[in-house]
Amino acid sequence: MSHPNSLVKNNTIKTLITDNIDLWTSAIKKRNGVGRGGAASSVLKGKIELTGIKKLRELILELAVRGKLVPQDDNDEPASVLLERIAKEKAQLIADKNLSNKKQKQKPLPAITEEEKPFELPKGWEFERLGNCSTVFSGSSFKSGDFNSISGIRVIKITNAGVGKLIETDEFLPESFLEKYQSFQVFRNDMILALTRPYISDGLKVSLCPDSYHESLLNQRVAAIRAFQYPEYLFLNLRSPYILNLYKNRFGGNGLQPNLKMSDVTELVVAIPPLAEQHRIVAKVDELMALCDQLEQQTEHSLSAHKTLVEVLLAALIQSKNNAEFQQSWQQLNEHFDLLFTTEASIEQLKQTILQLAVMGKLVPQNSNDEPASVLLERIAAEKAQLIADKKIKKQKPLPVITDEEKPFTLPSGWSFSHMQDICSLITDGTHQTPKYSDSGRPFISAQCVKPFNFMPENCRYVSEEHYQNYIKNRKPEFADVLLARVGAGIGEAAKIDTDLEFAIYVSTGLLKPFKEFLLSEYLVLWLNSPVGRGYSERNTLGKGVSQGNLNLSLIRAFVISIPPLAEQHRIVAKVDELMALCAQLKTRLTEAQTTQLHLADAVVSNALNEVI
Repeated sequence: MSHPNSLVKNNTIKTLITDNIDLWTSAIKKRNGVGRGGAASSVLKGKIELTGIKKLRELILELAVRGKLVPQDDNDEPASVLLERIAKEKAQLIADKNLSNKKQKQKPLPAITEEEKPFELPKGWEFERLGNCSTVFSGSSFKSGDFNSISGIRVIKITNAGVGKLIETDEFLPESFLEKYQSFQVFRNDMILALTRPYISDGLKVSLCPDSYHESLLNQRVAAIRAFQYPEYLFLNLRSPYILNLYKNRFGGNGLQPNLKMSDVTELVVAIPPLAEQHRIVAKVDELMALCDQLEQQTEHSLSAHKTLVEVLLAALIQSKNNAEFQQSWQQLNEHFDLLFTTEASIEQLKQTILQLAVMGKLVPQNSNDEPASVLLERIAAEKAQLIADKKIKKQKPLPVITDEEKPFTLPSGWSFSHMQDICSLITDGTHQTPKYSDSGRPFISAQCVKPFNFMPENCRYVSEEHYQNYIKNRKPEFADVLLARVGAGIGEAAKIDTDLEFAIYVSTGLLKPFKEFLLSEYLVLWLNSPVGRGYSERNTLGKGVSQGNLNLSLIRAFVISIPPLAEQHRIVAKVDELMALCAQLKTRLTEAQTTQLHLADAVVSNALNEVI
């Protein structure tokens, strides 16, 4: 006779999935990064986590190990009988000295206390320590010179430990090692568990040994768990949120690096069902996980199609040849605006398109009454010549005339191209001296204080007044100058100095002093942060691949920048500010919606667990 519980009786778990498909597939968040051994979703190259489906998978595993996923059957042999049989088998192996690892300690494990039992078990189930229902051993400390990448006996190292699946690499030990290290040999369906940093955000780093690693050798800081009965169920148990959270709670908040001792593994308390029910549970989990796979694939396809559609429609704006084409493309976009900009990636794409349109002269209409940029550039040249004559700035070597091949796009009437050198009185960087920092004093700015459109002096360090005075010689930053990150991860990111704060800059930071009477610093920052400006920075970064690279000053001076009339510069900056505020509102609404979806997913999971407990 079966004893179906409330969740199983009406096939509610499947209903829970199908009735909440929109919730599972819409609960999405940006990934913070993938730890070593993790498997990121393929969506947007791992930048997106399908959190709803992840929570659904966790719920399935949690219900499985609590005995709430499939009905119990009175005809099943109870787990107590199974565990007695395992105990006899293990005792005989010990007597025969036939355990896999002779170094394994055989002293009896402590009895399970009531406080260690995490939840109530169904009839026929038992709690047992992992070391009593399996053989557990760790690997040998092979020397680094023992390994090769060509041939021999495959070896499992800590770097092979993955979440749910072994990470395969070409690591071998000599064939001759097998006889000497036979007690460290692992076989297919042994469970492989990382002892150092045993978990990441995606789960416990435990996997089944695949056929390709059958009869391989185990290296140090990795444990092998060999089940006496049906390893697939024990593997499922170890992947459950219960086990993951148990280890996380043990190490969380104490500042310790997670390092499992063998006792942390052997004394682990696991829930053991009758053997027949183990088979039913594994089959049901496989069925439901396959359904999750389908949901994940459908969601990924939908997100990918959405991303492509946004890219195509935004590209049409940039590629429009005249105002009529632009208006037609904009109308298509505007009609479906609320449906298109519903992801963080699409909003970022919109922001980049706004910047690109701005520097191409397509964001605001031209006015024939505006003084053309060519006249503006003549005025800048005259002022620059006077400053050179007055010996206030140094004369620079003229750059070659800009060729048609160097012009990235066709400009509207009234615009002109110019080298960056010709619109600035100075382009330099900070001190090349190794700074002598102090706890207080004058602010000292590096590239980490410069993000797109955002000058962040609060991230600075400090130098003494004496060193400050030395560092600002011929390179004193002033209000409305432009800072450009030229070394490090954010090369090309630019911000306007929007404070009267007096500070010095490091070599990682570029300093641009535009002729502010004729060129708005805000427009120059806008151009530098636009796709065309970042493209110049990317193409001209030296040393990529060897280090983080650097943006050479002579190359910055040769940037070909599109210059609008001054009046249009004001209109462009105002329009960009307006549209960026709209993007910020879209992002806020998206964040609020995503938070709501995540909370709903948590609530559904919690309610499902409460229903069956």
